[in-house]
Amino acid sequence: MKILVTGGTGFIGSHTVVELQNKGYEVIIVDNLSNSGSDIVDKIAQITGITPVLEIFDLTDKQKTSDFFKRHNDIAGIIHFAAYKAVGESVQKPLLYYHNNLESLINILDGMNENGIRNLVFSSSCTVYGQPDELPVSENAPVKAAESPYGNTKQISEEIIYDSVKALGINAIALRYFNPIGAHPSALIGELPIGVPNNLVPFITQTAIGIRQCLSVFGDTYPTPDGTAIRDYIHVVDLAKAHVISVDRMIDGKMKENFEVFNLGTGNGYSVLEVIKSFEKVSGLKLNYKIVDRREGDITQVWADPEYSNRELGWKAEKSIDEMTLSAWKWEKALQQNKSK
Repeated sequence: MKILVTGGTGFIGSHTVVELQNKGYEVIIVDNLSNSGSDIVDKIAQITGITPVLEIFDLTDKQKTSDFFKRHNDIAGIIHFAAYKAVGESVQKPLLYYHNNLESLINILDGMNENGIRNLVFSSSCTVYGQPDELPVSENAPVKAAESPYGNTKQISEEIIYDSVKALGINAIALRYFNPIGAHPSALIGELPIGVPNNLVPFITQTAIGIRQCLSVFGDTYPTPDGTAIRDYIHVVDLAKAHVISVDRMIDGKMKENFEVFNLGTGNGYSVLEVIKSFEKVSGLKLNYKIVDRREGDITQVWADPEYSNRELGWKAEKSIDEMTLSAWKWEKALQQNKSK
């Protein structure tokens, strides 16, 4: 069966393509390569022995998106990753985020409706919960006012999908994930942001290897045990596997409702300083970091209650924080070795 993965050369997308191909799915990637490179397709082929199809265009282009779906109207399902995702940047450039993240989704839903494609897995985020009233966060927690335009695009996207499910007779699963980190055990694919990283772990590994002089820790005055913000970090391979399970669930007709929501996390919260300590332990290196002002749009602490996902999807995050930081470090070292060849 053919699965479209938008943003499939990106961090989470590329790992999901690997897991889909390992499961026997035929994959088509659509990506505009704004935050990734086409060489990722070769890396996926090295891991799986199969080269996925890559079409390079921007999903905000309605005509190109429509033409794509006319050529590929035999798609069994779509996993939609393609979106801008930096919280801080979204605060500075809100219109960029609303234009990109919402228009691409609307064009995909139009394509589904016009070509009889029924199944959509949406890459959502725990940012839809804002700063939650209770921890851990279950799927029943209220969706609160977003702390950033990025978070708001995820909330609005879920609302658009919910209304489309009712009106168009399609199926959708929104996966609200927490903080993906780590890399594939092959060290062939991982998180490779273009320019200065917005996420913690690539900034840690780039600092450790000498690309960055110093890691900035955004705030140490949060009401947490060590004063730094707390997140639920999940290994990207664990996360990728949940997307494949979700596709299986749709195609096998096992959904309980036409629109379902699942939290994807470990159920454990780690502070920024705890992640740094984990990295220092597995790498044997001392990291150069400094405390700077809090970043606009960041919440204090959040971690998942994954019990519903564990039970209903039959999925569980398996890798520890040390396994996550170690895999990210192996990936960073492999990257630099390849550059020096």
